[in-house]
Amino acid sequence: MSCYGSEHLDTPNIDGLAERGVLFSRAFANTSTTLPSHVNILLGTTPPYHGVHDNINFVVREGFLTLAEYLKDHDYSNGAFIGAYPLHAKFGLNQGFDTYDDEMDRLPFQDFMSEERKGEVVIDRALSWLKTRNSPWFLWIHCWDPHDPYEPPEPYLTQYKEHPYTGEVAYVDFVLGRFFAYLEENNLFENTLVIFTGDHGESLGQHGEKTHGFFAYNTTIWIPLIITSPGIEKRRVEQYVSHIDIFPTVCDILNLEKPSFLQGISLVPALKGKKVPQRPIYFESLHPYCSKGWAPLRGFVFNKEKYIRSPIPELYDLAADFDEKNNLAAKRKLDRFEKQLEKIMSDYISPESERAEKRLDKESLEKLRSLGYISSSQDTKKDSFSRGDDVKVLLPYYNQAMEALEQYEEGNKKQGFETLKSIITERNDFAVAYINLADLYKREKRLRDAVEVLKIGHENVPSDYFVFFSLLLYLQEAGQYKNIIQAFHGKSYLQMEYDPAIWNLLGNAYYKTSNFEKAIDQYKMALSLDAESQLLFANLGEAQFSLAVKKKDKVMLEKALQNFQTAVKLDPEYALAYAGLGKAFRLLGRSDYAIASFRKALDLDDKLDEALYVLGLTYLDKGDKYKALNTLTLYKKKYYDSLPSHLKQQVDDLIKSCKEEKK
Repeated sequence: MSCYGSEHLDTPNIDGLAERGVLFSRAFANTSTTLPSHVNILLGTTPPYHGVHDNINFVVREGFLTLAEYLKDHDYSNGAFIGAYPLHAKFGLNQGFDTYDDEMDRLPFQDFMSEERKGEVVIDRALSWLKTRNSPWFLWIHCWDPHDPYEPPEPYLTQYKEHPYTGEVAYVDFVLGRFFAYLEENNLFENTLVIFTGDHGESLGQHGEKTHGFFAYNTTIWIPLIITSPGIEKRRVEQYVSHIDIFPTVCDILNLEKPSFLQGISLVPALKGKKVPQRPIYFESLHPYCSKGWAPLRGFVFNKEKYIRSPIPELYDLAADFDEKNNLAAKRKLDRFEKQLEKIMSDYISPESERAEKRLDKESLEKLRSLGYISSSQDTKKDSFSRGDDVKVLLPYYNQAMEALEQYEEGNKKQGFETLKSIITERNDFAVAYINLADLYKREKRLRDAVEVLKIGHENVPSDYFVFFSLLLYLQEAGQYKNIIQAFHGKSYLQMEYDPAIWNLLGNAYYKTSNFEKAIDQYKMALSLDAESQLLFANLGEAQFSLAVKKKDKVMLEKALQNFQTAVKLDPEYALAYAGLGKAFRLLGRSDYAIASFRKALDLDDKLDEALYVLGLTYLDKGDKYKALNTLTLYKKKYYDSLPSHLKQQVDDLIKSCKEEKK
């Protein structure tokens, strides 16, 4: 941003906000990922207190008081307009908001829900809400756009073709300009407190970090903070402050008593040109620890020194080295820094913090995976760490594993394979390398090699859930269903308690080996973890249908019908579920319903060969030989060449009988 000295672009609207108030030039986030940073802001406390350390598997407990709840208690109307999934209401930050708009557009079935929405959509909805306010209000606007992948809309995409992240920032400045213009046009700046900040930065390759969430260098935890309010004059504050200071500052400006649990300090003296007490600013980066089992990073900033605790500790003089290029740890005694960090954490910790960890459902896991927040997961985290566990040691391997995929996609396939094999040779415990190497083999249609790589990976990193899950997935693709059942035997991972996908996979293996009773059990287990999955209801229906046919069990057939109906209710465009409905209706003697279901299935997907064939049989059941002949003739035209000889004969006999009847 140009108001922070950027020479790469102008941000006139954010600059205009800074012209109205106070710009803090040394503000810090207490964490480097989205959800924890916003929790820090809205609770005024640090992760040791509230317990939310990562985007994954953490939820804000209802027992904590949010800024929105506090303002609601003082008769404020509260609205939040969210730009991306990591801040979905299910993670708990909706507490206290009358309106919490986190709705994202859905993509077609089997694609993930759109994980973000453009800033202009967020601003449009926020303005619509604001225009209906007739009482004091609190509005939180969250623009996600400057996140990887960097894909600004035009004209910013073309204008910043070589620097798309800069284009994203320029775009956000533009959309915020619309919001600021509304405040200006309606004289709202005269009685409105406006706070502008960011949850974290992006490293963009500095320190070897491409985006954020791994390290806690200033590239990601140094954030903008601009505060404007009636009566505040323009100034620049050089003192070190952090996100947890926002809540108490709001209280003082609004003349509200500050809750006793707040861990930050009010910045009102700084807004008036005075000094604020300097105290240690705690920070952490636990995403690598929580998601990969790497060593945790914790530290603090105080007196312009920054200490980072890790197996390879770091110490920086921020006054002389704000870019953190010269690690002084080897030249200084670190005992006092360690003692100070222990005291900070002891002062900040809450007995309730451990209760923030919560297992996620499949939908949440998949969305966070699609945003790049999950790549592997150690089932058990270590208590002690060596230099080899340090993020500084492991991140280069991770980057190489990701670059190998890019090498392959850019046509340098051999190099992609060699990169991953080299990582495994150096670090045979590096789970992501096995997963990515198997992925490349799969793309080359070398499924057997993919399975073998994952078997070796599972042997070397048995605690990694995603290596194990990937192995089962590839065994399924290879049709090795008995091997899936065998591999599953005796395995126990924490993720099994909340990931329905693995139970669905095991259910598929039992279904394919005709053990329908056990398949039903697995699908029910999956549904106990995700009760809104059309796929799981359809799979359960298929297993129940097959068992009903095998045992001639009408009650089981009715259960199958109900589950197919639930599947199409959840997703009215789910062709396979309609095909299942058709089969169940036919065996229950309800031919008209069966025909309607099959036709709907084929309208949605004309490649459903079984649905087309059984539709022909259903017309025969009704005695409509003309439609049966047309349907079966079409089936023969489309699929005859791929049928085994006994089914070819069966189709020929059916068509012959229809023709004879016509004569």
